[in-house]
Parts: sequence; C-alpha cells; structure tokens
Amino acid sequence: MQRAASAAAHLGFRGPALPRVPGRPLSGSQDALRRTPLHDFHLAHGGKLVAFAGWRLPVQYRDGHVDSHLHTRRHCSLFDVSHMLQTKIHGRDRVKLMESLVVGDIAELRPNQGTLSLFTNEAGGILDDLIVTNTSEGHLYVVSNAGCRDKDLALMQDKVRELQNRGSDVGLEVVDNALLALQGPAAAQVLQAGVADDLRKLPFMTSAVMEVFGVPSCRVTRCGYTGEDGVEISVPAEEAARLAAALLGSPEVKLAGLAARDSLRLEAGLCLYGCDIDEHTTPVEGGLGWTLGRRRRAAMDFPGAAVIVPQLKGKVQRRRVGLTCEGAPMRAHSPILSVEGTVIGTVTSGCPSPCLKKNVAMGYVPSEYSQPGTPLLVEVRRQQQAAVVSKMPFVPTNYYTLK
Repeated sequence: MQRAASAAAHLGFRGPALPRVPGRPLSGSQDALRRTPLHDFHLAHGGKLVAFAGWRLPVQYRDGHVDSHLHTRRHCSLFDVSHMLQTKIHGRDRVKLMESLVVGDIAELRPNQGTLSLFTNEAGGILDDLIVTNTSEGHLYVVSNAGCRDKDLALMQDKVRELQNRGSDVGLEVVDNALLALQGPAAAQVLQAGVADDLRKLPFMTSAVMEVFGVPSCRVTRCGYTGEDGVEISVPAEEAARLAAALLGSPEVKLAGLAARDSLRLEAGLCLYGCDIDEHTTPVEGGLGWTLGRRRRAAMDFPGAAVIVPQLKGKVQRRRVGLTCEGAPMRAHSPILSVEGTVIGTVTSGCPSPCLKKNVAMGYVPSEYSQPGTPLLVEVRRQQQAAVVSKMPFVPTNYYTLK
C-alpha cells in the first residue's frame, strides 16, 4: 500500500470518469489550510486546488483526470505528496520503539531497506499505514499519512517519552522536506538522467541518499502508490520547485493530482486510510496480514496481537474484496447485497477504471462471499445492479525488482 491521507468528508468531484476524491472545493476558510512548497508551482501550471486533509493540493491539471491517469500508466507523472508526514527515529533503541507500535519485523530490515507496516491498537484496529526504512545513516525514516499526522505524532512522541523514562536511547525528529513522487514505466529512465547512482541497483522498497538534478541530500525511495515503477524523493523544501521543474523538463513527465492518484491506487488494489482501512479494521480483514512479520507473529508482541494473530489461522468474519460491475460507478458507502437482495456489506472506494473501461471498487463482505467470481449486487443511485467479486490488483503491478 502504499498510502494517501484520509479526510473526513467524501464530497469530492463528480463526473463520468472522475473518482470521488476525499477532498472538497476551496472555500473562504482556505487560509487555514497548509501549503506545500510547490503550492505556487501548481497554480502556475494550471493545477485546480482543493482542500484535502488540511492542505491545499491539486486535484487535477489542464489535461484532466483520465489523461493524467493514462499518461502515468504509459509514461510517468509527477505527484506532490509533501503533505505526508516524514519523521526520523534516532538512537540505539529506535527499532525497539518502532516495534512497540507496528506489526512489522523492523529488526530484520537490511540497510536502506523499507517495508509497509501498520500502527495498530490493542483491539487489533489499524491506526494508520506507513513505510519504515532502516537507513544506512543510523536512523529509521518513516512516512505516514497527513490525515493522521496529529495522531501519529502523538503516538510516537508518547512512546519516545515512555522509553526515555525507562532509560532507553531514542528520539524523534520531524522532517520538513518536500516529498515528490515520480511514477510510471519511464520514471527510472527520467530520473537516471539526473543522478550518478545506478538506479538498476535500487529495487522496490529500498532507498539511497543522492544528488538529484543538482539538488544534494535527496532521499530517493523506490516505491509509490500507483502500482507502477517509480520513486518518492524527499527533497529540501527550498529546492522542491527547482527539482520539479527539472523533472518536468523531460517530455515523458507530466504533473498529476489527487484524482489520478486515487484511481491509479484503486486499480492497483491499494488501500486509502480512512476509507478502506481504519481503527475498526484489522490487518487480516483488510487483506494486509502479509505485513505481519513472522517473528512478530510468533512473539505476539505488537499492539492487538491477541486479536490479530488468531485471525490468521481462524475464520475472520469479513474481508476486503475487489468488485467489478457494469452500469453506474460504485461509490463509497454503496450497499453490497447478496443475489437474494440482503445487504451484506458496503463499498469503501470505487470509480470507473480508465484502463479497464469498467467500474471497479473495494468493499467488505462476509468471508463466505469473498471468493473471486462470487456474484453479488450493488445498490447505486437506489438501483440494484450486478457485480462480481474480482481478484486484485485489477491492473497488474509493475514494481521493479532485481532479476
């Protein structure tokens, strides 16, 4: 999974092919919204800004959502994800701190290797999804969601204080860098022109600090939220616009916004926190049981383990599934019904797929209805229409791994 920040409202921008992005048009209160270092850059390039998780962010550009989506799949696009929370965990006990909060095996990460993980609570619910990288510089680099910023910071800071009071060596630093995501099959080729490092040696979920198009001290991580090959570049805020302009100098690159980011991640079967997973969803229910480290499962030493670990072998009541249907697009909160007409679940995310030319969605149903190929009904605009449980990702992923 990678990640997008949640927002409380699902108002978004409607249209025949535009997904319901969890954002809203800017209003008179826009001055209270935070701005990324690329705010003016977006305006200068025709970005349509909306309120999203407390930030002003571009939902789309002049080319429109579908064109941006398809350009990402065929070439590559540049996304501003500077709203994401970036932190560093320092000290000899940094792994101890992180493993007290997440389900993953952080101790096993090799230098500069990262992993998707989950903050969980004692009830087994997901507090947020995040990426943790064990850097060769002697700290953990953590990227989590903007919509959970205050909650995540409080969670980590409280644990830092608790461990420090016990004599542990640990500290937390908030990173004020911008974060740019270059995503698509041409991403590595475009980036290689501006770096000395051989990107063929940088596989999926690894990172390195390097100079990028003349900008020093950038952390480049091979990851993303589209299902395509790509990178996220943590760059000093004052250099973000210069780096973005350099990347756009390639004819392969175009700017893309929240709308394309949402439909791309949905085609890739990736969760949006606050929609597809939340504090009332366990990792197993959400199809994220693979994030649980083997050692951590055996030790049962993470929050909620007593609830989550038994679900791995036992029966879980509900599961996240993919859905496809013809007709009107499925949207969040649309009821899912059995073929007999009984409501059995709810759609959590949905949109028309620009690549497949059909409607795709994710939602939760009882386990007995979760097998691919299971016929169901979905209620859209008070009309019932046929749907089918489908394997995810809907569109094959193209992450770069070493051959």
